[in-house]
Amino acid sequence: MIGRRTLGAALAGMTALAALTTVAHAADDWRKQVPVFRIGILGGENEADRLKDNTCFKELLENRLGVPVELYPASDYAGVMQGLISKNLEYAGLGSAGYAGIHIQDPDAVEPLVTTEQVDGSLGYYSVLYVRADSPYETLDDLKGKTLAFADPNSTSGYLVPSHELKAQGYDPKTYFSQTGFGGGHEQAVVAVLNKQYDAGVTWTSGVGEYLEGYSRGNLRKMVDKGALDMKDIRIVWKSNLITNGPRVIRKDVPQELKDLVRGILVNMPIENRQCAEAIAGGEFNSFQPINHEFYKTIIDMRRELLKARRG
Repeated sequence: MIGRRTLGAALAGMTALAALTTVAHAADDWRKQVPVFRIGILGGENEADRLKDNTCFKELLENRLGVPVELYPASDYAGVMQGLISKNLEYAGLGSAGYAGIHIQDPDAVEPLVTTEQVDGSLGYYSVLYVRADSPYETLDDLKGKTLAFADPNSTSGYLVPSHELKAQGYDPKTYFSQTGFGGGHEQAVVAVLNKQYDAGVTWTSGVGEYLEGYSRGNLRKMVDKGALDMKDIRIVWKSNLITNGPRVIRKDVPQELKDLVRGILVNMPIENRQCAEAIAGGEFNSFQPINHEFYKTIIDMRRELLKARRG
């Protein structure tokens, strides 16, 4: 279980971090190394919506960093992961499994800056398995021999955790369902279930807040907010254990001053520009909390176990 965090640590350092942002233009040596700040945006919903949600963040960073900022929406999670490893991106918001995958490939590629604190004070969220509300499926037992849509092979809540936990509970996706596949992202998988291409799917949610609003944060909330989903049309039949919220990462080899500036901007954003912060976070939340690599050890171990299983 992920313990509740207070805002104390973040607030204690906020003054110093804010000061760093105000003097960003005073020392520009790092700008010679990073003349353009490139942001990778994970797949999972249509490109226009992703660019729209991140435009305010782009403008904020350009103002504070004093260098051009470019947005790169990838078609899937792997595109952003490889962009960071190949040094074609400087920054991205990742799921825990995406971070784990990068670390396993190249431990020196990126480092976490912050993660998201939910409205209930936790640093985690949930994977949920859903079906159409008008279907006859009420429990996991009703889904034996049916079809399941995962979101993306590099998604924590959309593949890694449900695969691991369902198997541990006696519902091994490889044998329990007649067919599994990938929807091409969280939103696309929900649409596939609504269109009866699959009997069930998995996605991510904060699991707190009003159900009919899609909870406080997550893929369901984003779909409800833009009119792409009515929560009365789906039924949740399974929920995972609490999953570590994914990190916002930066390339490990960029100058420390740039890392400190970006971390400070993120920590302050929910106070200075709540609307923009919620746009990039996918809904309502408390704060961005500074985090380190150790927070993701369990997910890294889980991903290593999955890789070993695939290799036989």
